[in-house]
Amino acid sequence: MKKIVVVGAGKIGATIARLLSHSGDYQVTVVDALETSLSAIEKHPAVSTVAADITAPGRLEEILKGSFAVLSAVPYHLTTTIAGAAANAGVHYLDLTEDVASTREVKRIAANAKTAFIPQCGLAPGFISIVANDLASRFDRLDTVRMRVGALPVYPSNALNYNLTWSTDGVINEYIEPCEAVVNGEITEVPALEEREEFSIDGVTYEAFNTSGGLGTLCETLKGKVRTLNYRTIRYPGHAAIMKALLNDLGLRNRREVLKDILENALPSTVQDVVIIFVTVTGWKENRLIQETYAHKVYGDEIAGEMHSAIQITTAGSICAVLDMLADGTLPARGFVHQEEIKLDAFLKNRFGRFYAKQEQNGRQVQAA
Repeated sequence: MKKIVVVGAGKIGATIARLLSHSGDYQVTVVDALETSLSAIEKHPAVSTVAADITAPGRLEEILKGSFAVLSAVPYHLTTTIAGAAANAGVHYLDLTEDVASTREVKRIAANAKTAFIPQCGLAPGFISIVANDLASRFDRLDTVRMRVGALPVYPSNALNYNLTWSTDGVINEYIEPCEAVVNGEITEVPALEEREEFSIDGVTYEAFNTSGGLGTLCETLKGKVRTLNYRTIRYPGHAAIMKALLNDLGLRNRREVLKDILENALPSTVQDVVIIFVTVTGWKENRLIQETYAHKVYGDEIAGEMHSAIQITTAGSICAVLDMLADGTLPARGFVHQEEIKLDAFLKNRFGRFYAKQEQNGRQVQAA
């Protein structure tokens, strides 16, 4: 069995450990600074835990010795610490970060590494880039790529119409940092929480607005090939207005810890959620202007007899699927690997990628424009 280190014992880290340990192919060590978090990790023969401060010089490198890969499931501000330790220890590195600056640093570290560095292996960035690139590859010439993703409560019951199912630090970061986009063929930055739009799927109305990091490295990959490329987060109507009031009018964008405390003590978590994936690509095929759309919903499901939320399943399932493909030689074993290098069909056939495939309803629809 391959030895894997998972850094972070939160909801996603625990789900990753559960998936990998029950597969029978991985021996997992979960690392976290808090014993209380580690105590919640499922007891399993293939899982061990280590309480450690990974920021202490040399501590993480020591834990990583003899491992195949390290998977980061911690807030974005620890990303480069773990990537640097992976390079020093000579192990493969995968993460879930949405932070653009951190990913640029990971790419810099990967340039001289002897192992693979695969950041942004979650839902968005991550799977959404795999889908978008798959659709884009079907066109002779591209015009527009629009990517929309949201993790929402099935039964919203507060003014924000939202429950905490993902990293609070990650959500706040996405709502504050500048967002990459391609506008009129040029890579640019647009402000978060702006360019709000509304649309409906299956009779339900949603809003979507700019958030940071969801594009991953697609701006770089599709540079010069597309006129418009953007990513927006899906929420129920009204969410963006309240968040803008909190961040701008009350000044909480400059007091992130205060906002985090408010959200974590006011918004309950839930496993009754739905992940919505909505990608539309427009371009030319055989001199005809065509639109192709991938629209899909994933709901909470059981893993090894225990119910998990849709965002846990999609995020953990995605990074585990990428790990599997790295382990079996499908992906390059050295250097920086872009999410869009991963083939959609191969991902959906993977035992962990199946969580996206099993509930497929209307994944691809094609119409002439």
